[in-house]
Amino acid sequence: MRTIKNIDEWIEKYKDQITATYQHLHSIAEVSWEEQETTNYLAKRVGQLGIEYSLFDDHTGLVAEWKGDSHGPTVALRADIDALWQNVNGVWKANHSCGHDGHATMVLYTLKMLMDIGYKPKGTLKIIFQPAEETGTGAKKFIDKGVVNDVSYLLGIHVRPSEELSLKEASPAIYHGATKILQGKVKGVQAHAARPHQGINVIDSIGAIINAVNSIKIDPRISSSAKVTMVRTEGRNYNIIPDEAIIGIDLRAQTNEAMETLFAQVQKAVMTAASFNGAEIELETLTSMVAAVPNKTMEQIIQKAIEEVLGKESVSPPLVTPGGEDFHYYAARNPNLKATMVGLGADLSPGLHHPNMSFNVTALLDGVKILAVSIMKLFEQPRSDSK
Repeated sequence: MRTIKNIDEWIEKYKDQITATYQHLHSIAEVSWEEQETTNYLAKRVGQLGIEYSLFDDHTGLVAEWKGDSHGPTVALRADIDALWQNVNGVWKANHSCGHDGHATMVLYTLKMLMDIGYKPKGTLKIIFQPAEETGTGAKKFIDKGVVNDVSYLLGIHVRPSEELSLKEASPAIYHGATKILQGKVKGVQAHAARPHQGINVIDSIGAIINAVNSIKIDPRISSSAKVTMVRTEGRNYNIIPDEAIIGIDLRAQTNEAMETLFAQVQKAVMTAASFNGAEIELETLTSMVAAVPNKTMEQIIQKAIEEVLGKESVSPPLVTPGGEDFHYYAARNPNLKATMVGLGADLSPGLHHPNMSFNVTALLDGVKILAVSIMKLFEQPRSDSK
Protein backbone atom coordinates (compact mmCIF):
# COMPACT_ATOMS: atom_id res chain seq x y z
CA MET A 1 0.00 0.00 0.00
CA ARG A 2 1.49 3.30 -1.15
CA THR A 3 0.22 5.25 1.86
CA ILE A 4 1.82 2.84 4.34
CA LYS A 5 5.09 3.11 2.44
CA ASN A 6 4.92 6.91 2.66
CA ILE A 7 4.18 6.70 6.36
CA ASP A 8 7.07 4.32 7.04
CA GLU A 9 9.49 6.56 5.13
CA TRP A 10 8.29 9.61 7.05
CA ILE A 11 8.63 7.81 10.41
CA GLU A 12 12.21 6.80 9.60
CA LYS A 13 13.04 10.42 8.81
CA TYR A 14 11.46 11.92 11.93
CA LYS A 15 11.92 9.20 14.56
CA ASP A 16 14.68 11.05 16.40
CA GLN A 17 12.67 14.28 16.41
CA ILE A 18 9.66 12.44 17.81
CA THR A 19 11.78 11.09 20.66
CA ALA A 20 13.24 14.53 21.33
CA THR A 21 9.79 16.09 21.53
CA TYR A 22 8.64 13.42 23.96
CA GLN A 23 11.69 14.02 26.14
CA HIS A 24 11.04 17.76 26.15
CA LEU A 25 7.39 17.33 27.16
CA HIS A 26 8.54 14.93 29.86
CA SER A 27 10.97 17.52 31.20
CA ILE A 28 8.32 20.27 31.53
CA ALA A 29 5.71 18.14 33.32
CA GLU A 30 2.92 20.18 34.92
CA VAL A 31 -0.03 19.13 37.09
CA SER A 32 -3.70 19.52 36.23
CA TRP A 33 -4.84 23.04 35.30
CA GLU A 34 -1.24 24.30 35.54
CA GLU A 35 -0.07 23.05 32.13
CA GLN A 36 0.85 26.54 30.92
CA GLU A 37 4.32 25.80 29.52
CA THR A 38 3.05 22.59 27.95
CA THR A 39 0.15 24.43 26.32
CA ASN A 40 2.43 27.18 24.99
CA TYR A 41 4.88 24.66 23.58
CA LEU A 42 2.18 22.66 21.79
CA ALA A 43 0.56 25.85 20.48
CA LYS A 44 3.91 26.95 19.05
CA ARG A 45 4.45 23.60 17.36
CA VAL A 46 0.93 23.54 15.90
CA GLY A 47 1.32 27.13 14.72
CA GLN A 48 4.53 26.19 12.92
CA LEU A 49 2.48 23.74 10.86
CA GLY A 50 0.23 26.56 9.69
CA ILE A 51 -2.83 25.18 11.50
CA GLU A 52 -5.38 27.43 13.20
CA TYR A 53 -5.73 26.89 16.91
CA SER A 54 -7.63 28.33 19.87
CA LEU A 55 -6.50 28.90 23.44
CA PHE A 56 -8.72 29.59 26.44
CA ASP A 57 -8.81 32.66 28.65
CA ASP A 58 -9.72 30.78 31.82
CA HIS A 59 -7.74 27.53 31.60
CA THR A 60 -4.96 25.62 29.86
CA GLY A 61 -5.16 23.36 26.82
CA LEU A 62 -5.80 24.11 23.16
CA VAL A 63 -7.87 23.00 20.19
CA ALA A 64 -6.65 23.09 16.58
CA GLU A 65 -8.53 22.57 13.33
CA TRP A 66 -7.25 21.39 9.97
CA LYS A 67 -10.05 22.16 7.54
CA GLY A 68 -10.47 20.17 4.36
CA ASP A 69 -13.72 19.32 2.59
CA SER A 70 -16.38 21.63 4.05
CA HIS A 71 -19.05 18.98 3.47
CA GLY A 72 -17.22 16.19 5.27
CA PRO A 73 -17.41 15.06 8.91
CA THR A 74 -15.27 16.33 11.77
CA VAL A 75 -12.85 13.73 13.13
CA ALA A 76 -11.16 14.58 16.43
CA LEU A 77 -7.91 13.33 17.90
CA ARG A 78 -7.51 13.91 21.65
CA ALA A 79 -4.46 13.79 23.90
CA ASP A 80 -4.28 14.51 27.63
CA ILE A 81 -1.39 16.75 28.71
CA ASP A 82 -1.26 16.88 32.53
CA ALA A 83 1.11 15.13 34.92
CA LEU A 84 0.85 13.79 38.47
CA TRP A 85 2.37 15.25 41.65
CA GLN A 86 4.59 12.53 43.08
CA ASN A 87 7.51 11.71 45.33
CA VAL A 88 10.14 10.66 42.79
CA ASN A 89 13.21 9.24 44.49
CA GLY A 90 12.77 11.55 47.47
CA VAL A 91 11.78 14.68 45.54
CA TRP A 92 8.18 15.88 45.23
CA LYS A 93 7.49 17.15 41.72
CA ALA A 94 5.20 17.03 38.70
CA ASN A 95 5.85 13.70 37.00
CA HIS A 96 4.58 12.15 33.77
CA SER A 97 4.01 8.63 35.08
CA CYS A 98 0.82 8.04 33.09
CA GLY A 99 2.25 8.62 29.63
CA HIS A 100 0.45 11.86 28.78
CA ASP A 101 3.70 13.30 27.41
CA GLY A 102 3.77 10.37 25.00
CA HIS A 103 0.12 10.83 24.04
CA ALA A 104 0.64 14.51 23.23
CA THR A 105 3.74 13.64 21.19
CA MET A 106 1.88 11.05 19.13
CA VAL A 107 -1.04 13.35 18.38
CA LEU A 108 1.23 16.25 17.40
CA TYR A 109 3.27 14.13 15.01
CA THR A 110 0.22 12.42 13.55
CA LEU A 111 -0.92 15.86 12.43
CA LYS A 112 2.51 16.78 11.10
CA MET A 113 2.92 13.51 9.24
CA LEU A 114 -0.46 13.66 7.51
CA MET A 115 0.34 17.16 6.33
CA ASP A 116 3.86 16.27 5.21
CA ILE A 117 2.80 13.27 3.11
CA GLY A 118 0.21 15.36 1.29
CA TYR A 119 -2.92 13.95 2.83
CA LYS A 120 -6.09 16.06 2.49
CA PRO A 121 -8.86 15.43 5.04
CA LYS A 122 -12.31 14.83 3.59
CA GLY A 123 -13.73 17.02 6.29
CA THR A 124 -12.16 18.67 9.33
CA LEU A 125 -9.51 17.15 11.56
CA LYS A 126 -9.75 18.58 15.08
CA ILE A 127 -6.78 18.23 17.43
CA ILE A 128 -7.63 18.39 21.14
CA PHE A 129 -4.87 18.85 23.71
CA GLN A 130 -6.86 18.44 26.91
CA PRO A 131 -5.72 19.43 30.42
CA ALA A 132 -6.66 17.95 33.79
CA GLU A 133 -7.43 14.35 32.91
CA GLU A 134 -6.00 13.18 36.22
CA THR A 135 -8.60 15.19 38.16
CA GLY A 136 -11.45 13.99 35.96
CA THR A 137 -12.42 17.58 35.16
CA GLY A 138 -10.67 18.40 31.87
CA ALA A 139 -13.06 16.61 29.52
CA LYS A 140 -16.07 18.10 31.33
CA LYS A 141 -14.69 21.60 30.86
CA PHE A 142 -14.09 21.03 27.15
CA ILE A 143 -17.57 19.57 26.75
CA ASP A 144 -19.07 22.63 28.44
CA LYS A 145 -17.08 24.81 26.02
CA GLY A 146 -18.65 22.96 23.06
CA VAL A 147 -15.34 21.55 21.83
CA VAL A 148 -16.90 18.30 20.52
CA ASN A 149 -20.32 19.60 19.48
CA ASP A 150 -19.45 19.22 15.78
CA VAL A 151 -17.43 16.00 16.11
CA SER A 152 -18.63 12.75 14.51
CA TYR A 153 -15.65 10.55 15.43
CA LEU A 154 -13.35 10.90 18.44
CA LEU A 155 -10.13 8.94 18.87
CA GLY A 156 -7.74 8.76 21.81
CA ILE A 157 -4.68 6.67 22.66
CA HIS A 158 -3.04 5.43 25.86
CA VAL A 159 0.17 3.50 26.48
CA ARG A 160 -0.50 0.30 28.41
CA PRO A 161 1.41 -1.63 31.10
CA SER A 162 3.34 -4.70 30.02
CA GLU A 163 0.90 -7.10 31.74
CA GLU A 164 -1.77 -5.90 29.31
CA LEU A 165 0.15 -5.41 26.07
CA SER A 166 3.68 -5.94 24.82
CA LEU A 167 5.56 -3.75 22.39
CA LYS A 168 4.18 -4.15 18.84
CA GLU A 169 0.71 -4.97 20.13
CA ALA A 170 -2.32 -2.71 20.18
CA SER A 171 -6.02 -2.84 20.99
CA PRO A 172 -8.86 -0.95 19.27
CA ALA A 173 -10.46 -0.09 22.62
CA ILE A 174 -9.84 0.28 26.33
CA TYR A 175 -12.82 -0.43 28.56
CA HIS A 176 -11.99 1.76 31.53
CA GLY A 177 -14.16 1.41 34.61
CA ALA A 178 -16.06 4.07 36.54
CA THR A 179 -14.24 5.94 39.29
CA LYS A 180 -15.21 8.11 42.25
CA ILE A 181 -12.91 9.83 44.73
CA LEU A 182 -14.64 10.77 47.98
CA GLN A 183 -13.49 13.01 50.80
CA GLY A 184 -14.93 12.83 54.28
CA LYS A 185 -14.49 15.49 56.96
CA VAL A 186 -14.91 13.85 60.35
CA LYS A 187 -15.69 16.02 63.37
CA GLY A 188 -15.54 14.98 67.04
CA VAL A 189 -14.72 16.65 70.36
CA GLN A 190 -11.24 17.38 71.75
CA ALA A 191 -10.28 16.19 75.19
CA HIS A 192 -7.23 15.41 77.31
CA ALA A 193 -5.90 11.96 76.46
CA ALA A 194 -6.10 11.13 80.18
CA ARG A 195 -9.88 11.69 80.04
CA PRO A 196 -10.99 10.16 76.73
CA HIS A 197 -14.57 9.81 77.96
CA GLN A 198 -14.91 13.59 77.75
CA GLY A 199 -14.19 13.70 74.03
CA ILE A 200 -15.17 12.08 70.73
CA ASN A 201 -12.08 10.58 69.11
CA VAL A 202 -12.21 10.86 65.33
CA ILE A 203 -9.49 8.22 65.04
CA ASP A 204 -11.96 5.70 66.46
CA SER A 205 -14.49 6.87 63.88
CA ILE A 206 -12.00 6.44 61.05
CA GLY A 207 -11.14 2.93 62.21
CA ALA A 208 -14.82 2.07 62.07
CA ILE A 209 -15.14 3.64 58.62
CA ILE A 210 -12.22 1.60 57.27
CA ASN A 211 -13.74 -1.63 58.57
CA ALA A 212 -17.14 -0.72 57.17
CA VAL A 213 -15.79 0.16 53.71
CA ASN A 214 -13.73 -3.03 53.57
CA SER A 215 -16.83 -5.07 54.41
CA ILE A 216 -18.88 -3.88 51.42
CA LYS A 217 -19.71 -6.54 48.84
CA ILE A 218 -21.53 -6.24 45.53
CA ASP A 219 -22.06 -8.68 42.63
CA PRO A 220 -18.72 -10.54 42.31
CA ARG A 221 -19.28 -11.05 38.59
CA ILE A 222 -18.58 -7.35 38.07
CA SER A 223 -15.18 -5.98 39.05
CA SER A 224 -15.39 -3.37 41.82
CA SER A 225 -13.49 -2.11 44.84
CA ALA A 226 -13.78 0.43 47.64
CA LYS A 227 -10.89 1.33 49.89
CA VAL A 228 -9.67 4.11 52.17
CA THR A 229 -6.61 5.73 50.56
CA MET A 230 -5.87 8.70 52.79
CA VAL A 231 -6.24 9.77 56.44
CA ARG A 232 -5.05 13.13 57.73
CA THR A 233 -5.35 15.01 61.01
CA GLU A 234 -3.78 18.36 61.83
CA GLY A 235 -3.11 17.46 65.46
CA ARG A 236 0.53 17.57 66.63
CA ASN A 237 0.14 16.60 70.28
CA TYR A 238 0.09 12.98 71.32
CA ASN A 239 -1.84 13.69 74.52
CA ILE A 240 -4.97 15.25 72.95
CA ILE A 241 -8.01 13.38 71.65
CA PRO A 242 -8.28 14.66 68.03
CA ASP A 243 -11.54 16.26 66.98
CA GLU A 244 -11.04 16.70 63.21
CA ALA A 245 -9.72 14.48 60.44
CA ILE A 246 -9.90 14.08 56.66
CA ILE A 247 -10.43 10.70 55.05
CA GLY A 248 -10.14 9.79 51.36
CA ILE A 249 -12.00 6.89 49.74
CA ASP A 250 -11.39 5.50 46.23
CA LEU A 251 -14.22 3.66 44.44
CA ARG A 252 -13.86 1.60 41.26
CA ALA A 253 -16.46 -0.36 39.28
CA GLN A 254 -16.38 -1.82 35.79
CA THR A 255 -19.81 -0.49 34.83
CA ASN A 256 -21.69 2.69 35.57
CA GLU A 257 -24.56 0.67 37.02
CA ALA A 258 -22.24 -1.15 39.42
CA MET A 259 -20.78 2.19 40.50
CA GLU A 260 -24.24 3.47 41.43
CA THR A 261 -24.76 0.42 43.65
CA LEU A 262 -21.29 0.65 45.20
CA PHE A 263 -21.57 4.39 45.85
CA ALA A 264 -24.91 4.01 47.63
CA GLN A 265 -23.51 1.27 49.87
CA VAL A 266 -20.36 3.24 50.68
CA GLN A 267 -22.37 6.33 51.59
CA LYS A 268 -24.55 4.32 53.97
CA ALA A 269 -21.60 2.46 55.50
CA VAL A 270 -19.53 5.61 56.05
CA MET A 271 -22.34 7.61 57.62
CA THR A 272 -23.30 4.78 59.94
CA ALA A 273 -19.75 3.90 60.98
CA ALA A 274 -18.72 7.51 61.61
CA SER A 275 -21.61 8.12 63.95
CA PHE A 276 -21.21 5.06 66.17
CA ASN A 277 -19.31 7.09 68.79
CA GLY A 278 -21.15 10.33 68.20
CA ALA A 279 -18.87 11.85 65.56
CA GLU A 280 -20.22 13.68 62.51
CA ILE A 281 -19.04 13.42 58.92
CA GLU A 282 -19.49 15.47 55.76
CA LEU A 283 -18.94 13.33 52.65
CA GLU A 284 -18.39 14.85 49.22
CA THR A 285 -17.37 13.59 45.80
CA LEU A 286 -14.13 15.25 44.70
CA THR A 287 -14.01 13.70 41.24
CA SER A 288 -15.69 11.00 39.21
CA MET A 289 -15.23 9.32 35.85
CA VAL A 290 -17.73 7.27 33.90
CA ALA A 291 -17.05 3.80 32.57
CA ALA A 292 -16.41 3.28 28.86
CA VAL A 293 -19.38 2.42 26.67
CA PRO A 294 -18.08 0.27 23.78
CA ASN A 295 -18.59 1.46 20.21
CA LYS A 296 -18.26 -1.52 17.91
CA THR A 297 -18.24 0.61 14.76
CA MET A 298 -15.16 2.48 15.91
CA GLU A 299 -13.48 -0.69 17.14
CA GLN A 300 -13.86 -2.39 13.76
CA ILE A 301 -12.38 0.59 11.94
CA ILE A 302 -9.43 0.97 14.30
CA GLN A 303 -8.77 -2.76 14.31
CA LYS A 304 -8.27 -2.64 10.55
CA ALA A 305 -5.84 0.24 10.99
CA ILE A 306 -3.83 -1.71 13.57
CA GLU A 307 -3.75 -4.72 11.26
CA GLU A 308 -2.35 -2.62 8.42
CA VAL A 309 0.34 -1.08 10.62
CA LEU A 310 1.39 -3.96 12.88
CA GLY A 311 -0.20 -7.07 11.36
CA LYS A 312 -3.21 -9.18 12.37
CA GLU A 313 -1.18 -11.11 14.94
CA SER A 314 -0.55 -7.86 16.84
CA VAL A 315 -4.22 -7.00 17.41
CA SER A 316 -5.43 -7.51 20.97
CA PRO A 317 -9.10 -7.71 21.97
CA PRO A 318 -10.47 -4.66 23.81
CA LEU A 319 -8.72 -4.21 27.15
CA VAL A 320 -10.74 -4.31 30.36
CA THR A 321 -9.13 -2.23 33.10
CA PRO A 322 -10.28 -0.88 36.50
CA GLY A 323 -8.46 2.38 35.82
CA GLY A 324 -10.46 5.52 35.07
CA GLU A 325 -10.23 7.93 32.09
CA ASP A 326 -12.18 11.14 31.63
CA PHE A 327 -12.05 10.59 27.83
CA HIS A 328 -15.26 8.58 28.16
CA TYR A 329 -17.23 11.64 29.28
CA TYR A 330 -17.23 12.87 25.68
CA ALA A 331 -19.37 9.98 24.44
CA ALA A 332 -21.39 9.75 27.66
CA ARG A 333 -22.52 13.37 27.25
CA ASN A 334 -23.15 12.93 23.49
CA PRO A 335 -24.64 9.53 22.61
CA ASN A 336 -24.32 10.27 18.87
CA LEU A 337 -20.55 10.65 19.14
CA LYS A 338 -18.59 7.59 18.03
CA ALA A 339 -15.50 7.27 20.21
CA THR A 340 -12.82 4.81 21.20
CA MET A 341 -9.37 4.84 22.77
CA VAL A 342 -6.47 2.86 21.31
CA GLY A 343 -4.48 0.75 23.76
CA LEU A 344 -0.81 0.84 22.74
CA GLY A 345 1.73 -1.77 23.79
CA ALA A 346 4.97 -0.19 24.96
CA ASP A 347 6.60 -2.66 27.40
CA LEU A 348 5.62 -0.19 30.11
CA SER A 349 6.82 -0.96 33.65
CA PRO A 350 6.65 -1.10 36.66
CA GLY A 351 3.15 0.28 36.06
CA LEU A 352 1.06 3.35 35.37
CA HIS A 353 1.35 6.01 38.10
CA HIS A 354 4.50 4.41 39.50
CA PRO A 355 6.96 7.29 40.07
CA ASN A 356 9.62 5.49 38.04
CA MET A 357 7.36 4.40 35.20
CA SER A 358 9.07 4.07 31.84
CA PHE A 359 8.29 2.56 28.45
CA ASN A 360 9.97 1.78 25.16
CA VAL A 361 9.82 5.08 23.27
CA THR A 362 9.82 3.30 19.91
CA ALA A 363 6.16 2.57 20.70
CA LEU A 364 5.50 6.23 19.91
CA LEU A 365 6.32 5.51 16.27
CA ASP A 366 3.74 2.71 16.20
CA GLY A 367 1.21 5.02 17.80
CA VAL A 368 1.69 7.76 15.21
CA LYS A 369 1.23 5.28 12.38
CA ILE A 370 -1.88 3.72 13.93
CA LEU A 371 -3.48 7.11 14.54
CA ALA A 372 -2.68 8.34 11.03
CA VAL A 373 -4.13 5.27 9.30
CA SER A 374 -7.15 5.35 11.63
CA ILE A 375 -7.90 8.96 10.75
CA MET A 376 -7.73 8.22 7.02
CA LYS A 377 -10.12 5.30 7.47
CA LEU A 378 -12.55 7.40 9.51
CA PHE A 379 -12.71 10.02 6.77
CA GLU A 380 -13.50 7.24 4.30
CA GLN A 381 -16.66 6.19 6.16
CA PRO A 382 -19.95 6.59 4.28
CA ARG A 383 -21.46 10.04 4.85
CA SER A 384 -24.60 8.55 6.43
CA ASP A 385 -22.45 6.85 9.10
CA SER A 386 -20.85 10.13 10.16
CA LYS A 387 -24.06 11.65 11.53
